[in-house]
This record gives sequence, C-alpha cells and structure tokens, in this order.
Amino acid sequence: MDLLNKVESALDTIRPYLEADGGNVSIEEITSDNIVRIKLLGACGSCPMSIMTLKAGIEQAIKKAVPEITGIEAINLTAMDDPNAVMPERLS
Repeated sequence: MDLLNKVESALDTIRPYLEADGGNVSIEEITSDNIVRIKLLGACGSCPMSIMTLKAGIEQAIKKAVPEITGIEAINLTAMDDPNAVMPERLS
C-alpha cells in the first residue's frame, strides 16, 4: 500500500467523527519530506476547535497508523485558530 492510501486509511478511522459534526478533511499533498498537507472541510474549516481536532485527532491518527509521516499541516487554518489565542468564552 502506498503512502497516500495509508494516510487515507488512517483518516477513514476518524472521518465518522468529523462528519458527525458536519466536517471532513481532504489530503491536498504529501511532500517529499513526508509532511501531509490537508484541508479542513465543512464545519471543521471554521470551527474554533479545529486546531485541537488537527492535533489531537487527525495528527495522532495519521502518525499512529503511518509512522513515516513527519508532520501534518492544515493549509486553511487562520490566525483565529492559533492555539495561544484567547477564546471568546475566556474574555469575560
């Protein structure tokens, strides 16, 4: 099985959870240094928790199933998804 298919299989294990919340993910590219570039789709693309989904869900699933992957990057995360940003519920 090639690298792309391995990564797709890993994503298939978490897709039901993403889809349950109205989101999904697509692989845009796997670089020559084995970094997977993904695009968060649907609700995942605009969710304030998308960085958490990326790190705790997507990245862990891929790295566990495909250890040769060195990193995961979401190409459509915005500055609002900065893990160090103050979330609106914390402003009060």
